[in-house]
Amino acid sequence: MQLLQHFKNLTLHPKNAKELKGLILQLAIQGKLTANWRKDNPEVEPSSELLKKIEKEKAQLIKEKKISREKSVHTISEENFPYTLPNTWQWTYLIELSSINGGFAFKSTNYIEDGVRVIRISDFDENGFKNHKVVRHSFSNDLSSYILESKNILIAMTGGTVGKSLFVDSISEKMVVNQRVATVKIFKSIYEKYINCVIPTPLIQNVINEAKNSTNDNISMSDIKYFTIPLPPLEEQKEIVRVVEILFKEVEQLEQLTKERIALKEDFVTSALRQLTTEDTSKEWDYLQDHFKSFFTEKSAVKKLREAVLQLAVQGKLTVDWRKNNPDTETATELLKRIQKEKVQLIKDKKIKKESPLPPISDDEIPYELPESWVWCRLGDTLLFSDAGKSPDCEKRPVVNKEWGVLTTTSIQKNKFNQNANKVLPANYQINVNQIVEIGDILITRAGPINRTGIACKVDEMNFNLILSDKTIRLQYLKDLLSPDFIVSTLNSDLIRGLLLSKMIGMASSQVNISQSNIKNIQFPFPPIEEQKAIVEKVNALMLLCDQLEQEIEESKNLNEQLMKSVLREVFTDKKEMENV
Repeated sequence: MQLLQHFKNLTLHPKNAKELKGLILQLAIQGKLTANWRKDNPEVEPSSELLKKIEKEKAQLIKEKKISREKSVHTISEENFPYTLPNTWQWTYLIELSSINGGFAFKSTNYIEDGVRVIRISDFDENGFKNHKVVRHSFSNDLSSYILESKNILIAMTGGTVGKSLFVDSISEKMVVNQRVATVKIFKSIYEKYINCVIPTPLIQNVINEAKNSTNDNISMSDIKYFTIPLPPLEEQKEIVRVVEILFKEVEQLEQLTKERIALKEDFVTSALRQLTTEDTSKEWDYLQDHFKSFFTEKSAVKKLREAVLQLAVQGKLTVDWRKNNPDTETATELLKRIQKEKVQLIKDKKIKKESPLPPISDDEIPYELPESWVWCRLGDTLLFSDAGKSPDCEKRPVVNKEWGVLTTTSIQKNKFNQNANKVLPANYQINVNQIVEIGDILITRAGPINRTGIACKVDEMNFNLILSDKTIRLQYLKDLLSPDFIVSTLNSDLIRGLLLSKMIGMASSQVNISQSNIKNIQFPFPPIEEQKAIVEKVNALMLLCDQLEQEIEESKNLNEQLMKSVLREVFTDKKEMENV
């Protein structure tokens, strides 16, 4: 049996626990969990004899006026059998095995502080009773038939949770059942817990789903009475419940161990990455690199790794060895001087406008210590200038062919440009050539939700005619003296995003903005140009590794799903059942 063969593998993913329990129940009510038990107990009385005993029990209860006589119940024809049962089992209806009653229509105006507890649809789920809002009613003898007893099963008959059920293991106080809640009172000749195993399976849940879909979230008393039940001999019912409880316990233990393993791994990853980004050590980084595939087995961990890579990059921790091997590289201070010299010449040539000088970085503004060849400066010190566009009224569709369009803020993703996120401009719109988006441009969002503002990317590809919008800012730079990929990675790092967030203004996190001036004034960790390129190369390699890790996680997930489907195919041999799982 594939389920038992792959049991532990299937529990490696916590989300599988619920599905596994469902599979266990389905195997149970098909008799597949007790095949060996039947071989060892060939003389057990078949369920056909059990049904005769139940008829005698019902007759006695009717005679004692404890239950009402039901109208004759039609038998299940063989062509309507959901699947083939073991020889000693029998198909029957729930009404043949129990008395089923609806609740009393209590009026909320008659609720009192003292009295018997009234159980409404909202007062229970499969885990038990909810005690946050208990209501009570005075008790009288005419409510006797609505008293809830231990080993009863409650089923919700209406509303958003229609079909939910609760096996009442024990009763702590007298309770009566409200309307639209069915109470199933199993006859003594049946092991109640076995019926509780049948209720959550697709055999019953499919009937509930069909009924509620056709009646606007309602199931009738007739629907419940005619739930089809696969009935084993009494002793096998008990054995089924025993095996189910053992397997459920193992699923829960393995699920808990899996959750603890994932949590422990995430704690280690978080701690290791935090240590890497706050301390000057490479030992943890070397260890982590050697065990990437062991530790980064969840997409949430890979996301943290991506963030840590950018953080390590802007601290110079990814290029420690590079600096040792390149001690004579021009310093960032000298590079800034060259940038300023070029800017002066461009101003003199009237190619760019002169801007007010930015204030120097004070010691209080330095977030952390940089390598000797680096320097803290203002972002604007590294740039020529920044500019933005306009957002005229546009058609709400992207451009086609030679049309002109304007960027939307969603075109700018973290480290990625999406040229398809645009809106077509009016045909008569006058294009400003200074606002045309070109390959190599550094773009940053100026306004929007807080998690989307201050996000940067580089334009790597452009197949359309697009201009900047008023919510997108372009950072102009000297292409020979600056790596745009380094600027983008740094802007998207948690460290620099934190600085940008502190400069954002807005009434709510759903709509904030940041000015060009504040963007250019943020503190910026600036390395030599050759090291910028080395950092980009290292970051790209590690991001590729992150892509591979995510792909392996996805492949593992897909394999797990295929394994689950294979088990499902084995368990749900009936095509109709398989389609409804």
